[in-house]
Amino acid sequence: MNLLELFARTLDVTLPVFAMVFLGLGLKRLKWIDRAFVSTASALVFRATLPTLIFLSLIKADLSVALDVSMMVFFAAATLVQFLLSWAWAHYRVAHKDRGIYVQGAFRGNCGVVGLALAAGMYGNYGLSAGSLLLGVVIVMYNVLSVVVLATYQPGQSTDWRSLLKHVVTNPLIISVFVALPFTALSIPLPSWLITSGDYFASLTLPLALICIGATLSVSSMRDSSQVAFGASWMKMVTLPVLSTAAAWVMGFSGEQLGLLFLFFASPTAAASFVMVKAIGGNVALAANIIAITTLMASITVTLGVFALRLLGWI
Repeated sequence: MNLLELFARTLDVTLPVFAMVFLGLGLKRLKWIDRAFVSTASALVFRATLPTLIFLSLIKADLSVALDVSMMVFFAAATLVQFLLSWAWAHYRVAHKDRGIYVQGAFRGNCGVVGLALAAGMYGNYGLSAGSLLLGVVIVMYNVLSVVVLATYQPGQSTDWRSLLKHVVTNPLIISVFVALPFTALSIPLPSWLITSGDYFASLTLPLALICIGATLSVSSMRDSSQVAFGASWMKMVTLPVLSTAAAWVMGFSGEQLGLLFLFFASPTAAASFVMVKAIGGNVALAANIIAITTLMASITVTLGVFALRLLGWI
């Protein structure tokens, strides 16, 4: 296979995902969808369609293949190291008032939508199943670590562990993982009509979520982005994915494992980071700009990353 064919195969994986993002941006500019639609659709995805997708992908999964403990442990450890590296860099290079937002933007990825969409496009059912298990691990870490760093640098804020625990326990995505595990482990069957109906409902998730991401992008706000926003975006989309993926390869991961880890490491900043910053009265413009810049960068960095890994023969 020559380089052109290899790059074309890479585009087959990444272009459908980011085409939906840019479609959302276009639909918003045409005023075919508005802020109310995005708000309602995003809530539907988070509370219903994405949990359904995760649940179904897990009950259909072969746990002997999808449940990779070593990969889950490495991903959790790498996420913690990414968090600490981002914090260490911010401590020396970012103004005190922006450090918490910088750190969250630099380490918290949109694994639940972009990561899963890329994993499904690249590895099919395995990508969805194994990715859903990784997602269950990282959701807890993202929430805990984000609260800690934001509270550290936001005056008058403290870490409310009771509220945080409630937020984690009631998270629909985490619930869907734990509800699905007994069905998968015990091979409990569900009626075929229920599976089919669930598949119809779950199929709304990725296109709807990606369109909503695109509709929330603001090109005009990115023109006013500060050096901090670009710095956090570079850290999230280039520095940390390269270091983490290289570390995974050194640790012996390859093929589907390494590819899946890279896609999750290289996912753009999660939209939930904006919600958390807004809740504590932080710099929401900075948080929004980091999300927008990383989302647009992802269309290039993820494509080049997959191409490079395939060229090296690592995946």
